[in-house]
Amino acid sequence: MEDGKAVWAPHPLDGFQLGSIIDIGVDTLTIEPLNQKNKTFLAPVNQVFSAEEDSKKDVEDNCGLMYLNEATLLNNIRVRYSKDKIYTYVANILIAINPYFDIPKLYSSDSIQKYKGKSLGTLPPHVFAIADKTYRDMKVHKLSQSIIVSGESGAGKTENTKFVLRYLTESYGTSQDIDERIVEANPLLEAFGNAKTVRNNNSSRFGKFVEIHFNEKNAVVGGFVSHYLLEKSRICMQSKEERNYHIFYRLCAGAPEEIRQKFHLISPDNFRYLNRGCTRYFANKESDKQILQNRKSPECLKEGSMKDPLLDDHGDFNRMCVAMKKIGLGDVEKFDLFRVVAGVLHLGNVDFEEAGSTSGGCVLKNKSSQSLDYCAELLGLDSDDLRVSLTTRVMLTTAGGAKGTVIKVPLKVEQANNARDALAKAVYSHLFDHVVKRVNQCFPFVTSSFFIGVLDIAGFEYFEHNSFEQFCINYCNEKLQQFFNERILKEEQELYQKEGLGVNEVHYVDNQDCIDLIEAKLVGILDILDEENRLPQTSDQHFTSAVHQKHKDHFRLTIPRKSKLTVHRNIRDDEGFIIRHFAGAVCYETSKFVEKNNDALHMSLESLVSESKDPFVRKLFEGTNNMKDTKQKAGKLSFISVGNKFKTQLNLLLEKLRSTGSSFIRCVKPNLKMTSHQFEGAQILSQLQCSGMVSVLDLMQGGFPSRAPFHELYNMYKNYMPAKLTRLDPRLFCKALFKALGLNENDYKFGLTKVFFRPGKFAEFDQIMKSDPEHLAVLVKRVNHWLICSRWKKVQWCSLSVIKLKNKMSYRALACIKMQKTVRMWLCKRKHKPRIDGVVKGKSLKQRVNRMIEVVKALKEGKAEMNKQVQDLDSSIDSFINKIKCTIMTRVEIDKEYAGLVRRSEQLLSGLQKKKQEEEEAERLRAIQREMEREQSRREEEERHHKQEEEDRRLKAEMEMKRKQEEVERKKQEEEERRLQAELELQITADREEDALKQTLLEQERRDRELAMRIARSESDLIADEAPMDTGIKSVEVKRVQPVAAAAKSARPESKMTMEEMAKEMSDYLARSPQVQATKAAAGIKKHDLSKWKYAELRDAINTSCDIELLAACREEFHRRLKVYHAWKSKNKKRNTEAEQRAPKSITDYAEQNPPQLHSRQQEITQNRTQRYFRIPFIRPADQYKDPQNKKKGWWYAHFDGPWIARQMELHPDKAPILLVAGKDDMEMCELSLDETGLTRKRGAEILPRQFEEVWERCGGVTYLRNAIENKQARPTYATAMLQNLLQ
Repeated sequence: MEDGKAVWAPHPLDGFQLGSIIDIGVDTLTIEPLNQKNKTFLAPVNQVFSAEEDSKKDVEDNCGLMYLNEATLLNNIRVRYSKDKIYTYVANILIAINPYFDIPKLYSSDSIQKYKGKSLGTLPPHVFAIADKTYRDMKVHKLSQSIIVSGESGAGKTENTKFVLRYLTESYGTSQDIDERIVEANPLLEAFGNAKTVRNNNSSRFGKFVEIHFNEKNAVVGGFVSHYLLEKSRICMQSKEERNYHIFYRLCAGAPEEIRQKFHLISPDNFRYLNRGCTRYFANKESDKQILQNRKSPECLKEGSMKDPLLDDHGDFNRMCVAMKKIGLGDVEKFDLFRVVAGVLHLGNVDFEEAGSTSGGCVLKNKSSQSLDYCAELLGLDSDDLRVSLTTRVMLTTAGGAKGTVIKVPLKVEQANNARDALAKAVYSHLFDHVVKRVNQCFPFVTSSFFIGVLDIAGFEYFEHNSFEQFCINYCNEKLQQFFNERILKEEQELYQKEGLGVNEVHYVDNQDCIDLIEAKLVGILDILDEENRLPQTSDQHFTSAVHQKHKDHFRLTIPRKSKLTVHRNIRDDEGFIIRHFAGAVCYETSKFVEKNNDALHMSLESLVSESKDPFVRKLFEGTNNMKDTKQKAGKLSFISVGNKFKTQLNLLLEKLRSTGSSFIRCVKPNLKMTSHQFEGAQILSQLQCSGMVSVLDLMQGGFPSRAPFHELYNMYKNYMPAKLTRLDPRLFCKALFKALGLNENDYKFGLTKVFFRPGKFAEFDQIMKSDPEHLAVLVKRVNHWLICSRWKKVQWCSLSVIKLKNKMSYRALACIKMQKTVRMWLCKRKHKPRIDGVVKGKSLKQRVNRMIEVVKALKEGKAEMNKQVQDLDSSIDSFINKIKCTIMTRVEIDKEYAGLVRRSEQLLSGLQKKKQEEEEAERLRAIQREMEREQSRREEEERHHKQEEEDRRLKAEMEMKRKQEEVERKKQEEEERRLQAELELQITADREEDALKQTLLEQERRDRELAMRIARSESDLIADEAPMDTGIKSVEVKRVQPVAAAAKSARPESKMTMEEMAKEMSDYLARSPQVQATKAAAGIKKHDLSKWKYAELRDAINTSCDIELLAACREEFHRRLKVYHAWKSKNKKRNTEAEQRAPKSITDYAEQNPPQLHSRQQEITQNRTQRYFRIPFIRPADQYKDPQNKKKGWWYAHFDGPWIARQMELHPDKAPILLVAGKDDMEMCELSLDETGLTRKRGAEILPRQFEEVWERCGGVTYLRNAIENKQARPTYATAMLQNLLQ
């Protein structure tokens, strides 16, 4: 099909694979992979996309592809990645693939100079291009800008952020020390805030928004760093393959021996806060040799140091010390920072045991005393005070005077461990706050006109075990995804609508319900958590139960038992919950949620560190006591909500982002192993879908990402134009410029206030404008020529308008005269109407008198007397008429006199008749004899005629009765059809809404399963699908066909599922859709189940079957699949091309708006024998612009054999006729049924068979059909049967 053209079909590992369509199924397409001939698989129609002619070609901007879809996007990124081109545009959005190796010269100073001042699209995609565009937008629009760097953990967000900052400071800095400080601040922040995770060796465990501030001259004057949500739990606990913050390992690996001895530092495996995770260093060959053996853990000695091109603990320690010096931190302050870090390490080694007394408290273990002393020494605390504060808690009672009584409550071992960890977290978090504060102090600024902010915050996270930190991080990413949707999709479409561009609407998934679930007042998870923290007895289980209870029917929230992973199925309902995020479902274990949400220390510990002997430590905790209110001092444990604090910070951040212009960098992780040159298509596709890039492609297919107001273009290029042209209005100036350049009108559009460009076209325009002077002179000449032409056209239009106005005025004057004449005539007629009527009646009475005179003349006796009476009556009538004419009489008076005259005439007439009868009596008696004979014959004739008329009247009455009955029945039938149609439309609407909801749920299930697939490591990790996937889609019964791999798996119960088997299972899962299920359900009702028939089998059955019902079912299914295929072709057509039309637009529009009516089987069989012919005007889309007046419209002829088309003709002026017959030309013919076309309701559309056959024969249709029959290409129809009979 489609001449064997390649298409992209889904693949479980690569995302998509090339293949060709070989058959059309019910809601699927049969695909044959290009690299595996004679092997086929089924793919859902909506997951198959057109492929580029050259699949190995790459483009810098995905909007430059001929086909814009997710498959071509993924392939373009794949091809570029294989060539080490890690950056790609989607309009103005940059996609960055993490290469996991250093690409030579990609970020050199020469590259920075090359991109400086260049428009987006003039050079290859780069993070420097986005940074420069942001700077130029700030400069032109006089508006602060933001760059949102987003992506999963390990996608390269931190590195791209550093490159943006470096570019801005090097390109637009003031060449002072402050530029270097801004860049050097990053290593310090990374040392204290970054750590190794299972997915990223240098993962930022905090969020930061770095602002580069500029003065009125657009030069860098300073910066400011805002930080969000440091992951404090990592200080005390890490998983086996993860590490604590880099500073701990760098201090152990790279600190000089003097510092090491003074701080009592040893290898990482000797510290509790480090040895439960990975204790290996990051080092290269050279630096590994410089690290002393006694500083390495046994794990590091056994397995060696870890390798990463960007990390080196020993070398990074030295670079961090240099960075500290450059940003203004002296040796004393540096020493203080290291001392507090070492103090936290020693604090972690303090252990407790049961006291063994009746108090139920605990005491320090003997081996922990030295660690306690080290900690107290390094933090400036008294050892005994620290011991007491860790093992007891101070409470104040309300009794015992105004100040109350101090009571020391012994702590259990677990409580003491929690107090120790809380102190370590508080000290380190305050230390980190101090580091950020000192970083901000090192590049201060007095005034700032604008700023460029770069947001680098932890990406969407999903592990086997997710806690409060992942919950907050993913909540933040939900908000950022919503901001992306608003800024790129929603606001973009609103702007198009406001400017009147007429771009089609693009739908996207709104995640507001997920955000409300987390942050809504009173019922949101964060508020429920805060409420739990305020209770006297807090419990994680009670909090979790409250969440499930208040959101038991929420689609986004469910219980852990519904997870796709086995490890989560073991979690009880009150120990966790699952949230379906935009990127997939994540299971959160709520253990320690309540504890982690409280950022306050016990009073005894807080007082202890606040009164430290060391001024540096004391300074870290300055102001903390002032934050507590009097109620908290009365003896209650203080409570500072981490979640609410983060929510407030996040909302302030989003307000700041919304007040600035925005650019987006979407970072993508190419593989889970973090190795170079490995492209995992399926998981990259998932990242692109979750980040909204597919929706952006749909928008950009008809969108205009680059735009500029008219006055800005005018200001940008007026210096290149002569003074004569700069006097023009900005809009006219732009119009003249574009016309003169000869730009393709499809590449730009004029809005109300701006001009909009297709992707990459603004850069071409800018390059043309800034070309050599000779070209500019030619350009000016063209502009002048266009201006003269446009002004001459305007003069012509004005002249025509004046002539039209003159003609209109003349027409209106004549119309006024005619109106006046008519009104006057009407008034006159209304006034004299009674008199005129009276005269008319008098004259009619006079005519009756004249007939009486003739009768009088025929009398033989009494003629004089009767004549005198008639003359008197005649005189009275004349006087009556004269009186009306001479005097003004009312209608009543006229009628009264007229009535008297009528009575006189009637009396006179009766007298005349009496006289006449007397004279005729004798004559009548004489003729009676002969009349009787004639009368007898006449009566016989009349009797016969009367009987005939009676019979005719009876037949007509029967026909009329029958017609009326048929009319009543027809109206009843139409009413019933309308009622059924209304019910059907309501049902179809409900089905569509239900299908849309099911599709949304299925898409969410797909993302959840993909996320689970990434985490799963073995067969036991992954849960097999169950029929009721979720409460929202319980109505969908899924009957799965177990794959061969599953059968093999059942035979080998202990074997592990391979990645290919898991991916195959995922592919089978994706192949199910609501449409397929609905079709299968409907097939159970029908007599003939054709869902498994191939396209060719249907065609053969239509050509050979003698079963009328089977034939009708096959034809219906055949044309339904044709509709599916043509809908797929229309969706996957080339950019900027019109969709091919197989029928006039009025027919296709009617079919879209009116669903087909349901008919009984008898009606279908009857309809199958009906031959109908139609003709309607037809203008092809490509011709309607060439001939706007439709002077050369064509005709579209159709012959319907039953409900389906058998022959089709298109006749266009100056073109050869287009003849099509069923069977040979199915792909080019109208695929709609007769009911769907609405032709039977079009007045004048149906024609006689003779009219169709005359045109068909004249255009060579007989020969065309005969050749199709001889070549066995024509389907058996009424037309083929008639032609074969004629030929025989």
